[in-house]
Amino acid sequence: MTNQKINFNNGYITGISFISALGGYLFGFDFAVISGALPFLRDEFALTSLWEGFLTGSLGLGCIVGCLSAGKIADLYGRRPGLMVAALIFAFSSLGMAFSHSLTLFVSMRFAAGIGVGMASLLSPMYIAEISPASIRGRNVAINQLTVVTGILVTNLVNYFLADIGNEAWRWMFGLGAVPSALFFIGVIWLPESPRWLVKAGREAKAKRVLEKIGSQGFADSTFADIERSLSGNKKQSFRAVFDKAVRPAILVGVVLAAFQQLCGINVVFNYTSTIFESVGADLNRQLLETVAIGIVNLVFTVLAMWQVDKLGRRPLMLAGSLGLSLIYIVLAFLLQSHAAPGLLSVFVLLAIAMYATSLAPVTWVLISEIFPNHIRGLASSVAILSLWASYFILVFTFPLLAERLGTYGPFYLYAIICFEGFLFVKKKVKETKGRTLEELEENLIRH
Repeated sequence: MTNQKINFNNGYITGISFISALGGYLFGFDFAVISGALPFLRDEFALTSLWEGFLTGSLGLGCIVGCLSAGKIADLYGRRPGLMVAALIFAFSSLGMAFSHSLTLFVSMRFAAGIGVGMASLLSPMYIAEISPASIRGRNVAINQLTVVTGILVTNLVNYFLADIGNEAWRWMFGLGAVPSALFFIGVIWLPESPRWLVKAGREAKAKRVLEKIGSQGFADSTFADIERSLSGNKKQSFRAVFDKAVRPAILVGVVLAAFQQLCGINVVFNYTSTIFESVGADLNRQLLETVAIGIVNLVFTVLAMWQVDKLGRRPLMLAGSLGLSLIYIVLAFLLQSHAAPGLLSVFVLLAIAMYATSLAPVTWVLISEIFPNHIRGLASSVAILSLWASYFILVFTFPLLAERLGTYGPFYLYAIICFEGFLFVKKKVKETKGRTLEELEENLIRH
């Protein structure tokens, strides 16, 4: 990068980042809607612990398929077409779940929703990272996490107010997802394609035009040169290229961090809020009210993380979050085991959410979008995020079974151990990436 002053079109960058991040909103919707709907679905479909876990986790299985397909689509056809397909899948699956009259159909539609979530979870942060200048990339990628938590909060609020309309409330909870899905599809139509993908596809003139909209001529010229240099001689697009010796360290970090973000256990709190608070005597109204409180805290502390991720850096936030969660889980397990008052339990549940929202939740997505080389970013990201959703399925599928055998408190001791192991991994393997261009990070990876 030259020493001349670089100016950015911040309004344009933020606008297209928010449009892309609407995929995160729908991710948050499909992720959160199950928490408010589960009390109704248990009665509607007479769910056993096994089926409750599988129904909840079927979203994760769909996400695996979505990640596998999205990575290939992103590298062959571009980031934008993949986002459009994800939007259509979101709309179809939302209506499919709402009109389901059998457990089989409902699970199939939730699996389909997972395909959309998996595609969006890969493509939205990848797209934002590729159109954002290095100095604000962390904040912009965290916009995706902001829309995820906004989707969670809005969905929890809607669930709370819909709960009083009767046994069919769950159908409205799921069906309303078609509205933001349509808005997302319309928004994606107006997005430019990623300039890094355009260069890789041989469409240099169009890439330059996009870069010139993002920043000054100096920024466009230097960034274009960096992209061309990083892609020279790199034409492989097969999964074999993902496991080349040169990129294995990045793959290891990406896969472990993605799995850790789920196996840390926080999504048990999000998805099984009603189960956790029911175990200490809270009624349905209190259970749903707790989901709203969780959504508010999640949103507030995600905004805090957006402000800090490009200041404090990725590594310090990950270290603080993993160790903090480990300690909080030990207290949570003790409170559940001793049947503490719901109010006291709520304090530590919200502390866990706050800790996660400022660390593992946004920073993992930022790192995954940054650490892989340009020529295989789509495929490499899909491998990491595939491991994330496989871990999500394992987590939410096993929780009802573990809680039935060990008590609701038992799994939280396990999650505390996992979080401490994650702290040790981050301390040893994760390097700081703030303030460096994607091409600089790639060069550093090759040297090491």
